[in-house]
Amino acid sequence: MTLPSQKIISAGQRALQQMADRDTPFIFNDWYVAALKQEVGRQLTKRTLLGRRVVLYRTEAGQPVALDDRCAHRSYPLSEGILDGDTIICGYHGFRYDANGNWCEVPSQAKCPQGIGVRNYPLIEQGPLIWIWLGDDAPDATKLPHQDWMESPNWAWSSGYMPMKGSYVGLHENLIDLTHLSFVHERTFGTPDYARAPFEVDIGEEKFAVLRNVVPTKLPPMWANATGLVETTTAARIARSSFESPGLHLTSVAFYESTLPENDRAEFHIRVAHLPTPETASSTHYFFVVGRDFGLDQEDLQNFIHEQTCEVFSEDKKALALVDDVLRDRDHSFFEVSVASDAAAVAMRRYLKSRARTDVREQESVAAVTMVRSTDA
Repeated sequence: MTLPSQKIISAGQRALQQMADRDTPFIFNDWYVAALKQEVGRQLTKRTLLGRRVVLYRTEAGQPVALDDRCAHRSYPLSEGILDGDTIICGYHGFRYDANGNWCEVPSQAKCPQGIGVRNYPLIEQGPLIWIWLGDDAPDATKLPHQDWMESPNWAWSSGYMPMKGSYVGLHENLIDLTHLSFVHERTFGTPDYARAPFEVDIGEEKFAVLRNVVPTKLPPMWANATGLVETTTAARIARSSFESPGLHLTSVAFYESTLPENDRAEFHIRVAHLPTPETASSTHYFFVVGRDFGLDQEDLQNFIHEQTCEVFSEDKKALALVDDVLRDRDHSFFEVSVASDAAAVAMRRYLKSRARTDVREQESVAAVTMVRSTDA
């Protein structure tokens, strides 16, 4: 039986201590997608986001609202209540909440207490997405990782949602290390040469990316049929996968015939906004927007790319669920070994671990101040 040396095992275990995983606390002070635009309407929709139960709805004026999904009286889920105008009536004792989360009626007494209710979460609706800020810090709209192309007439796109088993950290790592295309996606949009193609790594303070040049190549049927580059074996597939924030990962791909001069060739561009929002430590809301800058008025092409994308992401979903099963059962002997192609993923996981530690320290500081104030009172 062959085992790695204790030196390698120990080094792998030490490295893991600095990297985020399924047990790393969530990063609350950032923007995440709460829902696709069409998911929130004039009904109460419940969703767990970063471990917090939230109820979503729209006011009569169309404004999206997000509140803690529990009555402040006896914790009955507000999502099981009644939406009456812009207010929610709790289905247990009838307490009424306005869109700010405040009590505005208590049926058992004539006077409604002021300043009591549940938390209202800041939302920003842009393009096909509704973003939420779940942290204690004041929300910073300038940090919203919105993509302008989603509202550009030069791009056509479709949006989707897929619940996934496994940590959002694992999904981010899956997206930045695309060597798995040759194996997980062998029958859909991977090719044997993808994993061996040359790549460049770009590691910043908060953003991490991998650029991979697959040239020359024969495109898989999904992209060959979409672009018309069907017969050629000298196509170019230039892909950049970039971690933009805890709630956004962006993939940008260019396809073209590599033997043609730059001025003579047609280029086809694809962008995919991957939008992972943690549900729990071991489950993730996977929102996505798939865009293209060609065939803008071709509905059949849009449907084809969307259906193929969903099939590809289903393969990721299966793979990440299998990984999560193993991680759930790991013990003190567990270790991981990283290689050169993991450089961006390792840096990204270290960043997430550092951000999570900062969030925890800030929460502990706020809790300590609150405790002191209550003691002084």
